[in-house]
Amino acid sequence: MSTVEKIEGDIAGLSPSDLAAFRQWFIEFDAISWDRQFETDAIGGKLDTLAENALKDHASGRSTEF
Repeated sequence: MSTVEKIEGDIAGLSPSDLAAFRQWFIEFDAISWDRQFETDAIGGKLDTLAENALKDHASGRSTEF
């Protein structure tokens, strides 16, 4: 049994209130993890091309304001 399968089994056995608490914890954990990855990618330059393309599109009139 893999670690993921064990975790899945443990989660499936949670009471409704424990499952709700776990779900809230995981949402926060996942958001923090995503933010860290986004920051790492931004610092590492992985988003530079996307930003440059967006600025070029905006400068050429291919964007609109809301």
